[in-house]
Amino acid sequence: MAEVEAATVAAAEIPEVAAAAEGAPAAAKAPHKLQRQWAFWYDIQSKPKPGAAWGTSLRKAYTFDTVEEFWCLYDQIFRPSKVTVNADFHLFKAGVEPKWEDPECANGGKWTVPCSRKTTLENMWLETLMALIGEQFDESEEICGVVASVRQRGDKLALWTRTASNEAVQVNIGKKWKEIVDYNDKMVYSFHDDAKREKPSRGGRYNV
Repeated sequence: MAEVEAATVAAAEIPEVAAAAEGAPAAAKAPHKLQRQWAFWYDIQSKPKPGAAWGTSLRKAYTFDTVEEFWCLYDQIFRPSKVTVNADFHLFKAGVEPKWEDPECANGGKWTVPCSRKTTLENMWLETLMALIGEQFDESEEICGVVASVRQRGDKLALWTRTASNEAVQVNIGKKWKEIVDYNDKMVYSFHDDAKREKPSRGGRYNV
């Protein structure tokens, strides 16, 4: 979507973001550093070209490591309400691509939450973003990132993790995420390997 692409370019011109990116001295207060770097990605899915591989429209928008940069980017660009259907927003740890093929994701899976209303998606997305950059998960090293998918048939959030086979860890993450987004229905976990083989486990591999 042209608006999103233009906004990602404009983000570099936001004073707070540009200053942090260029290492400029802080005017009043030092920026609030995060424990690690994170990256926003986006995927605006128009009609795919014949033979095009999955992920060809996936783009990394910006890497950040301060609270101030996060809020500038979120407010200006990365809100699900700012896009129409067939778009994904991603927040992943810097150095990890939101693809099954990435070494950090290859043996992982995801917890998924359907969102029937745009306001619900936006609230859950923001709560999850703040939990990730604020390192609120005890198993934070196991988390790769989160994806917000805006679709005509129904929106959803997916929290990607590294080691799908470790049921105890994944269940702990699922329980914590469920609490963070205040979700009351059953949440299911699926393996990326199942999706690759187009053999999804009915009802998910784990649930909380």
